[in-house]
Amino acid sequence: MENSSTVFPSSVHAAEKRLRRFRKSWGAEILDDGNVLFRIWAPQQPSVSLRLGGTDKPMVGRDDGWFETVVPRVDPLSHYSFVMPDGVVVPDPAARAQAIDQHGPSVVSDPTAYRWQVPQWRGRPWCETVIYELHIGTFTPEGTFDAAAARLPDLAALGITAVEIMPVAHFPGDRNWGYDGVFAYAPQRHYGSPEAMKAFVDAAHRLGLMVFLDVVYNHFGPDGNYLHHYAPQFFHADRNTPWGSAIDYTKKPVRAFFIENALYWLEEFNLDGLRFDAIDSIHDEGSEKHVLIELSERVRTTFSGRHIHLMTEDARNITSLHERDEHGHAPHYDGEWNDDFHHIAHVIATDEGRGYYGNYIDDRWRRLARALAEGFIYQGEIPKSGDGRPLGEASAHLPPTVFINFIQNHDQIGNRAFGERLTTLAEPAVIRLLMAMLLLSPQIPLLYMGEEYGETAPFLFFSDMDGALGESVREGRRGEAEKFGGFAEGRTADDIPDPLDRETFRQSRLDWSRRDTPDGRAWLGMVGELLALRHARIVPLLQAAGGNSGQVIVAEDGLVAVDWMLGESRLELRANFADRTLPSPGIRGPVLYALSPAAAGVLASDGELPARSILFALA
Repeated sequence: MENSSTVFPSSVHAAEKRLRRFRKSWGAEILDDGNVLFRIWAPQQPSVSLRLGGTDKPMVGRDDGWFETVVPRVDPLSHYSFVMPDGVVVPDPAARAQAIDQHGPSVVSDPTAYRWQVPQWRGRPWCETVIYELHIGTFTPEGTFDAAAARLPDLAALGITAVEIMPVAHFPGDRNWGYDGVFAYAPQRHYGSPEAMKAFVDAAHRLGLMVFLDVVYNHFGPDGNYLHHYAPQFFHADRNTPWGSAIDYTKKPVRAFFIENALYWLEEFNLDGLRFDAIDSIHDEGSEKHVLIELSERVRTTFSGRHIHLMTEDARNITSLHERDEHGHAPHYDGEWNDDFHHIAHVIATDEGRGYYGNYIDDRWRRLARALAEGFIYQGEIPKSGDGRPLGEASAHLPPTVFINFIQNHDQIGNRAFGERLTTLAEPAVIRLLMAMLLLSPQIPLLYMGEEYGETAPFLFFSDMDGALGESVREGRRGEAEKFGGFAEGRTADDIPDPLDRETFRQSRLDWSRRDTPDGRAWLGMVGELLALRHARIVPLLQAAGGNSGQVIVAEDGLVAVDWMLGESRLELRANFADRTLPSPGIRGPVLYALSPAAAGVLASDGELPARSILFALA
């Protein structure tokens, strides 16, 4: 498959890119002379020592809470820790690698040890993006970066252009979704070394695939977070998130920790972008410039020669971070995960109305059409369930490519009580309609791993924590399940798979054998056909897709008709979800895709659309 990736010019600059290194202000940094600088911010402590090679060395303190020391001739892979005056030994929160677990020593890591095979990769334009979200631990039986890399050719051949990895920041135990990480700079060691992760990225780039990483900047996991002991100022004293203490971004060392983390992943791992988890829980009202704005500006300035894409997840339906400039470029963030589209699609497919789905059960066809034409469904209206306040802002003025649409993802599957995928909840005919709608509409599409071949194995919530933390995880599952669709008839919270049981993790692995079944091949054929059409006919128009491009033509009784003006071209969608033929607005352009040949012919001649059919036309 052809792609629009470009490379750095052949020059000294290109040669330097083989030795990617980001100099961060936290942690252990190998200096140009080979010595190693160790630094930690511990404003609560009068002194700190470095433990290295079985010896404790006092560090030099500064008035602003930093402690540092330079050590000559430190061998790479040496273990180190920081020792507090009360004898508490802590790992480096900015370590590039952990030796054993979240409580043990950190590892001095040479970021230039890996030799890049595709050092001149520049990425791909945002309009070409088709995202495939995956979890390294369950994507393959082995659950490693190396094993995942071996599967990448299949994704590239299908028409995927970007893989988005769920968080890999080092977490407790050997299995976790990744959102409980406590070492933001260190890849989880059970997935492989930092060099193995870089090799995975290299393998993707050889195939023309971008690699995005999901990062968590709204909280730390509860197990192994020692910052409270030596730097309680890292957190707000009186503010919490749903997952723990809120981070205080008004402190310069705290801002540096996370802004540098973003730059680190993009530079040392040659990533193409980042997805920022739950930014509505990143509170920074006290700063002159919000940390998310400063972060995006630093990224845009630092990587002006590459296609770098920044994405957000935000329950507020706000638009300020995604506005475009006069040239249609994104000064800050390229895309927003559009939960509204998922929720209305899920309601249409399953008729579920519990939890937040209750806000989408009524007037569903108008809501679906609005999501397709304008982005958000809630643009200032008050949802039926909630705190009684309006939700969202007007979004029609944004280009459709701002919105990342999906009909499944890790949250919407894994937070259900039993981790059911849409393939086990809805009729195949309806899922096919939604898949065609997802992949040929002008928004950026996202598939969840296995969705391309109709995976039916669950993706459950799993973790590996002990004691009271483990019990809190079990209890938390009960509350989450009610929000994400509730329980099927005859089942209760007592039936939820134990998130701490290793079998729950095993059940969540992809069943690759299904890919080769007749049903699996049929799904692959459909997805491949749709993506080929998208790349050939839709993507070339998306650069010219501006704001207010979508128009709802009809939305009632199972019928949805939407047009988009993409520059000088008009993309027309006609979909009938009903089980009977319905009158439909005609199309003015040649048929681009029809789920069945009958759909194109009947609509063009009679202005009617057969049951359970969808059609796209392009004028």
